[in-house]
Amino acid sequence: MNRVKIGIINVSDRASAGIYEDIPGKAIVSTLNEYLLNQWEPVYRVIPDEQDIISQTLIALADQEGCCLIVTSGGTGPAPRDVTPEATEAICQKMMPGFGELMRKVSLEYVPTAILSRQTAGIRGKCLIVNLPGKPSAIRQCLDAVFPAIPYCIDLMGGPYLETNEAVIKAFRPKQS
Repeated sequence: MNRVKIGIINVSDRASAGIYEDIPGKAIVSTLNEYLLNQWEPVYRVIPDEQDIISQTLIALADQEGCCLIVTSGGTGPAPRDVTPEATEAICQKMMPGFGELMRKVSLEYVPTAILSRQTAGIRGKCLIVNLPGKPSAIRQCLDAVFPAIPYCIDLMGGPYLETNEAVIKAFRPKQS
């Protein structure tokens, strides 16, 4: 059986330059290891906050690497160099605004500045792309909120069947009528 490929992208000028450790990307991998029962392979990148580089990396992971899911961290705030949502929108055929709405709602339970975050999600071909904030605690809070819908979304797109560890997180799939 082929391993499921999942893209992990930390969008950070400082981490990509080696100025500080890539903690957000490692937090995503750790969380997905807890969630998934599938054998999966991370396709991992640490890149600067440059819209063209972000878009090219998303395209490469979705189209060439065949990732069914790409999870990004960073670049979702209001600062001038925060351009991850723009890069995502530029390469997706469909946007999935409900992901960002739920992530902001959950984040507002912890910090009032969550309204400044521009998390979003979109679909490119058979790949779901989810933009998370860069703070590791917020990454877990956001993934805990949206991940129950991700396996079914990937089912509907014709992707691989993601099986979750229900002791940690339960994927929601409607009962067949």
